[in-house]
Amino acid sequence: MIKVGIVGGTGYTGVELLRLLAAHAEVEVAVITSRAEQGVRVDELYPSLRGHYDLAFSNPEVGELAQCDVVFFATPHGVAQGMMQELLAFDTRVIDLSADFRIKDIALWEQWYGQPHGCPELVAEAVYGLPEVNRAEIREARLVACAGCYPTSVQLGLLPLLEKGLVDPSRLIANAASGVSGAGRSAKIDNLFAETADSFKAYAATGHRHLPEIKQGLAAAAGGEVGLTFVPHLLPMIRGIHATLYSELLVDGVDLQAVFEERYRNEPFVDVLPAGSHPQTRSVKGSNICRLAVHQPQGGNTAVVLSVIDNLCKGASGQAVQCLNIMFGFDEREGLNSIAVAP
Repeated sequence: MIKVGIVGGTGYTGVELLRLLAAHAEVEVAVITSRAEQGVRVDELYPSLRGHYDLAFSNPEVGELAQCDVVFFATPHGVAQGMMQELLAFDTRVIDLSADFRIKDIALWEQWYGQPHGCPELVAEAVYGLPEVNRAEIREARLVACAGCYPTSVQLGLLPLLEKGLVDPSRLIANAASGVSGAGRSAKIDNLFAETADSFKAYAATGHRHLPEIKQGLAAAAGGEVGLTFVPHLLPMIRGIHATLYSELLVDGVDLQAVFEERYRNEPFVDVLPAGSHPQTRSVKGSNICRLAVHQPQGGNTAVVLSVIDNLCKGASGQAVQCLNIMFGFDEREGLNSIAVAP
């Protein structure tokens, strides 16, 4: 049994961590922090957790968090940087769900996030938390930077094609649509029900913060630079991401279905659907599964990959728990066996 701390427990990723860890046989959540909700019981703020936790929110104190074996940061960007050096000095391992340590080019991170990086000395050490790529490195890591939601859906969809050199890496397109929970729990007019219901829109078409993270991962798979057009969209639903990915094939006669099935044959949380399938976001709601389907329309030279995940689970907290399981040698499925909610 290991002790777990969570910094930033009141947001959507924080409560999703609590939901998943409540079913985890190998962990005890010992600390949950929130400056705004200090002293409030967890089950008072989130009645869905009644009977599962006897904890109150506390201020984040390094000394208390350092008593844990691992600490999750479910915080906005910039927060984890300020505590990381001191916390790691106590030999506590960290899984950061924010974007603070994902991008290896510090100047690029500062450009996209609009602030100086507060802990550049740890960026090189941080292991990118996408288990399907970095499982061995995650196992030994002190600091894991969990992959973002859009980056997870896009990378898992394009990796098999790029790793085998089957597509032109300079001509990649990702159209991805997310539910409103991807924007977080803070009050924003654009996320009000009356603003999002019965509507569908693109946003950040000229550049989204996840773009450099996605390109970094795809470039590693391709063995060189990639050209990616990434356009995110907002869906009038709470959870889920659907990514439609386009690439230009460089070779003829390849069985794309077989390529995907072979790449993910031993991955517990990637499900390659039968040929001709069209995955739905509802099929992954509340689960840590990424479901994929690959198409080659009219037998032409365009590969179309459909990728669906739950943005709060495989796109955030579920992926973080998957990384925890790898780091501590638990069954990778522990705490993550929930079947998707339907209807």
